[in-house]
Parts: sequence; structure tokens; C-alpha cells
Amino acid sequence: MSIGAERAAATSQAGAAIAATDAIAIASVALVGDRAGALYWPEERLLAFADLHLEKGSSLAGRGVLLPPYDTAATLAVLGRLVTRYAPRTVVALGDSFHDRAAAQRLAENDRAAMRSLQAGRDWIWITGNHDPDPAPHLGGSFAAMLAVGPLTFRHVPSAAGDEARGEVAGHLHPTARVAQRGRSVSRRCFAADSARIVMPALGAYTGGLNVRDRAFADVFGTLAFTVHMLGEHRLYAIAAKRCLPD
Repeated sequence: MSIGAERAAATSQAGAAIAATDAIAIASVALVGDRAGALYWPEERLLAFADLHLEKGSSLAGRGVLLPPYDTAATLAVLGRLVTRYAPRTVVALGDSFHDRAAAQRLAENDRAAMRSLQAGRDWIWITGNHDPDPAPHLGGSFAAMLAVGPLTFRHVPSAAGDEARGEVAGHLHPTARVAQRGRSVSRRCFAADSARIVMPALGAYTGGLNVRDRAFADVFGTLAFTVHMLGEHRLYAIAAKRCLPD
């Protein structure tokens, strides 16, 4: 085997190992959890992410909280890398894509152009959220309260425990997990999932997080018998929720 072929084989094996580690099965559907905080469904060529909260910086500035006004550009750059990586046929934004009702009107023209470029040649569905309940048709794409694709249902707010929620993919809660590592605690954004449903991490640059040991997650999953998939630099780390630390 040539050196080039050996390197290609090693790269393929490494990619397969990462893909296996980052695989998340929901309602028997094999999904890929991306370390940026997105989900990819290879069979449908569908990319999903949640809680961009675009223009949160400008919203806070209007209330006297001054932060660098680059959160929208930074978040769109992450989306650009995801679209390049997966070349999806369908993109689903799971609500709270905009931080408030007027955020779409505050977008800079270069950010609008970046968004149009990301949408080109693919179906782009905006799921409405509690921060952005009103469609903004000039943004491109289509708008829906929820989206059902095969056995999966995409919505913003997760259903309560006990409801029929098999196949649910939701956002809204911005899950984070805290674990003990080498004598100190580490907190990271994460997916929270069992075999039936998944709650996505927030993708936005200025979004905070809610610890998975918060009561809100018990209201969703019913027990601590779910798994967190912490976002690492190169991969996801699957950890039982009951091993995670409260804040």
C-alpha cells in the first residue's frame, strides 16, 4: 500500500470512529451529532440546529448592555461551516432563530447576504419559537410551527414527560452539562437525549445554558435515565445524566 493510500485509510478509519462516537439514535433513526451543536440526518440529508438568537447583541444594546455587535456574523459563520461540511438538502432551524420580533429588521446587509447564500439550492424551514413567533417572509425559506419528517417531529419547545413524544427533536432549553474531571468541574453545551427524543443545545454565539440537572429536564424526560452528549473540541462525549453535577 502506498503512503498516500495508507493516509487515506487512516483518515477514513478516524472519520468512522468519530462518526460512531457521535452517532445518536432517536426513534431508531441514526443521526450524527456535530460538535458545533447541530444534528445531521444522513438518510434525509437534513441539517437541524436550534436557538440561534440572532441579533441578541443589538437587542441588549438597546437596553444599555453593551457587547461586541458581532454575534450574528459569528453564528452565521458557524452555520456556513456546517452547510459546507454536510451539503444538506434540507435545513431546519428549531425556533428562537431571532432574539426578538424586530431582530430580522436589524440584520446588517452583509448578514442578509450571507443568509441568502446559505439558503441557496436547499429547502430552509424556520420553526417558530417563543422569541420569534411571527414569520418574516423577506428572510427566505418557509415557516412552520412544527415539521414532521418520517418518524421524527421537529419543534421548538419539547413536550412534557408522559406526552406522546417519540421521535421529537426540540430546542428551547439550551442544555448544558457539568462533570468532574481531574479534580475540577467542566461545563459544556450538550445534547440531552434518550431513545425517544432529543433536546438540542443552543447554537447562537450569545446564548446561555441550563444545567441538565434542572427541574425543566425532569419535566421533559421524567427521570434522569437519559444521556448527555457533551460538545468537545473534536468529538462528543456521552455521559449518563445522573453522573452530571448540578450548578
